[in-house]
Amino acid sequence: MDAVDASPLRRFVVAKSLITSIFDQLLDFVKDGSAFVDEAWRGDDLGQVAVEEQSLELQSCATKLWTIKEVLVRRHMKVAFFGRTSNGKSTVINAMLRDRVLPSGIGHTTNCFLRVEGTDADEAYLTTEASSDRRSVTTVNQLAHALHMVPTLDSGSLVKVMWPKSRCALLRDDLVLMDSPGTDVTLELDSWIDKFCLDADVFVLVGNAESTLMNTEKLFFHKVSERISKPNIFILHNRWDASVSEPEYIEEVRKQHLDRCVSFLAEELKVVSLDEAPGRIFFVSAKEVLSSRMQRAQGMPETGETGGALAEGFQERLREFQMFERTFEEFISQSAVKTKFEQHTVRAWQITEAIKAVMDAINIASANRKICCLEEREDQRDRLDFVRGQINRLTVNVKEKIKTLTDDVAAKVATALTDQIRSLPIVVEEFRADFNPTQETLALYKTKLLQHVEERLVVSLSHRCSVGVLRDIAETQRHMIDGVQPLLSPSVLDQLSAPSASFDLTYDLGLVALCADFHENIEFQFSLGWTALVGRFIGASGAKRALGAAADTRLQETSNFKDDMVVSIATGLSCVSSRASMMAMVIGGVVWRSVGWRLLALSLSLYGLLYLYEKLTWTDGSRERALKRQFVEHAAHRLRAVVPAAGSACSQQVHRELASTFSRLAQRVDLSEAELEGNIRQLSFRIQRLENIQRRSKAFRNRATELETQLEAFSVQYLQEV
Repeated sequence: MDAVDASPLRRFVVAKSLITSIFDQLLDFVKDGSAFVDEAWRGDDLGQVAVEEQSLELQSCATKLWTIKEVLVRRHMKVAFFGRTSNGKSTVINAMLRDRVLPSGIGHTTNCFLRVEGTDADEAYLTTEASSDRRSVTTVNQLAHALHMVPTLDSGSLVKVMWPKSRCALLRDDLVLMDSPGTDVTLELDSWIDKFCLDADVFVLVGNAESTLMNTEKLFFHKVSERISKPNIFILHNRWDASVSEPEYIEEVRKQHLDRCVSFLAEELKVVSLDEAPGRIFFVSAKEVLSSRMQRAQGMPETGETGGALAEGFQERLREFQMFERTFEEFISQSAVKTKFEQHTVRAWQITEAIKAVMDAINIASANRKICCLEEREDQRDRLDFVRGQINRLTVNVKEKIKTLTDDVAAKVATALTDQIRSLPIVVEEFRADFNPTQETLALYKTKLLQHVEERLVVSLSHRCSVGVLRDIAETQRHMIDGVQPLLSPSVLDQLSAPSASFDLTYDLGLVALCADFHENIEFQFSLGWTALVGRFIGASGAKRALGAAADTRLQETSNFKDDMVVSIATGLSCVSSRASMMAMVIGGVVWRSVGWRLLALSLSLYGLLYLYEKLTWTDGSRERALKRQFVEHAAHRLRAVVPAAGSACSQQVHRELASTFSRLAQRVDLSEAELEGNIRQLSFRIQRLENIQRRSKAFRNRATELETQLEAFSVQYLQEV
């Protein structure tokens, strides 16, 4: 099998994966079904829709499936190699594995059963029947030494050799190869068969091409045939390369071996027909094949120990060995799938049929019980329909009243807050605290100012709005109670309590956050100075921009058209005054000549005295007044922006209070409905459960049918092929 192609062994791997998946689904299905049946028969209020025997039956099915699943996980394709001592059984296995896995050759005689299988581990190891301890082996010599170091091993002992799958492709496909001692070393053949052969899918008899089949070999396979119906047996005539020394007798010797083996398989054992028997017999040289494959793996020429590819007839013997491998893989995959999975498939079929019968019985019983409950419930629904209709109409009416009231609250709060914004200068002026222009004192002063203003605003809003709003809320709540009382039963009506009086409208203006960006300007500014004059003309902000533009002519893009025009005019005036200094001197001279120097000096003196007066009167009190004035302007601007939000927040509080009140009343109506309907609710619940049981029983039955379909497809694909 040196050609890279799809191995027939994959058929078993795929089939095992598929049947395991089906059993996983079936096990989960049976567990769910068992829980469902157990729930159904324990429901005393539903009547006898299921019985305990049905629950026990499904639990038994789950136990059986779990056991089968555990068996499936351990299932492998198993091939057992038998023959006389030193016929090359271990060498054949090594050639198939393409590596020296088992000890072979001079000085290495297999003295016990060796089970070779793959492991996902990176290192090879072995275990024995007497101990589960792993003994690490990395080379053939280490394996041989480990085997000889166990004194308790005999011909009936088993040693498991776990070889890394990464180092051998053949072992990746759930294949187990069983090497054995020579059939001529013991008379305990019956115990061998019972212990190691009953689960084998293929037997390979490794003979010596230099001798014919011996009675010990025939006896062994006669015993195998007595315990296993038509076992799959292959016969390998190993060491066929020895025939090269006598080429004139090759065909004659081959025919003699072939005739005897055909007679043994077809006439003595009767495991195959005369036409099929030649296809089970091969003439090979395992040592040549092993040497060739190992050299090829190492990138060396295929010379081999005895000539390899250059030996006469080697290619023909290699093709014969490859044909054996291909035929062996096809037979073992087909045989293993059938022997390992057929009985389990039949058992799964029986389980699905049993589950379908249980689900059909539950479905019929629940349907009959549901009809009785429907007839009993129909006579008691009129009163319940009336109560539900009334509560629906009341709900619509209450929602309209709540909406009207919340809209009114939002409008009242917005109007009151707008009025308070107009009186903000008075509120700020009332504030008194120590004022000092230092940074720390100013920060504390502004904090206290914010607290004062917010407290006054909240108190004023509460005085103007809360009383009327709370009165409207109480009136609406009384309307709700009057509408709900006729729908309540006497027992529920006695438990009805008045709405909570703890509700109070809160006003969270968030003034601290709104004025967080407030920055005062309490530096001295002369009233007749250039900055003040420009400010009076175009406003304080426009003046700041205009004077800044004298040094930097870049203007912000977000300015509106009017402000840009005014600032441009002021900037132009500033620039003109700078450029016309000479003209000013000329005009000054003209004035000097016209009015005289006395009047000019008097004007300048008055201007200076006014500047000095304002400078001397710019005290902390002036600074405080300036800060309050600036704060009023900033806070008023910010508060106007949040007027709608403040009204909406108060209306939401009212909405939540009224909605909560009506929700509690509606819950009382629900309790009254429950009491009025009495058995109606219980019957409805029963009907719902019975319908659910019907649905689930049908779903379980359909799922069982789906699993049967999967089992049928698996059987057709893997178990019924010719």
